[in-house]
Amino acid sequence: MNCTIGTVFCCAAFLAAVSLSTTTHAQTTPFTKTQIADRIRKVEDGVDQFRKYLESRGGDAKDRAESAQSSGATTRRQRSNSANTEARGNQAKQTKDDLEDAMDDLNRTTNRLRRKFDPTPNYLETKVQMEQVMDSGRRVNQVMVKGNYGTQAERYWAALRSNINDLARSYNLTPLGA
Repeated sequence: MNCTIGTVFCCAAFLAAVSLSTTTHAQTTPFTKTQIADRIRKVEDGVDQFRKYLESRGGDAKDRAESAQSSGATTRRQRSNSANTEARGNQAKQTKDDLEDAMDDLNRTTNRLRRKFDPTPNYLETKVQMEQVMDSGRRVNQVMVKGNYGTQAERYWAALRSNINDLARSYNLTPLGA
């Protein structure tokens, strides 16, 4: 009876050790440099697409304002209190500037990551640069949460944030929050 209990205990301990070892190995298995390069490319492309969208959105708004002004049409907003309208305009401009600054910072840190990543044989040597990308991503995330940029901008940011999070997991960094 004691021999059977001992055998069962030894088997259970062995299986637990094997499963723990497998789990630990799966969590620490490094990615190949090619896999990381592809993830960096996805982040770079996402940053470029989001910036392009923001630029085109700003250009469209400017065109609409110019065409309305040239046609002599007035909107309710233009007929309302001019001080209130000016304050809202200043707030919108500041919010837009905050997002553009945050995206510029994200673009700069992503480009730095790529420049440092390419010549290194081990991608983990660029963990510091990836942490800077994460800091820039957090800044964009804060600006997006504070502002109201519309559904399309939120979609671009969600896709970009997902790619940043995939890359962060490759470096064993905590992903961005929602």
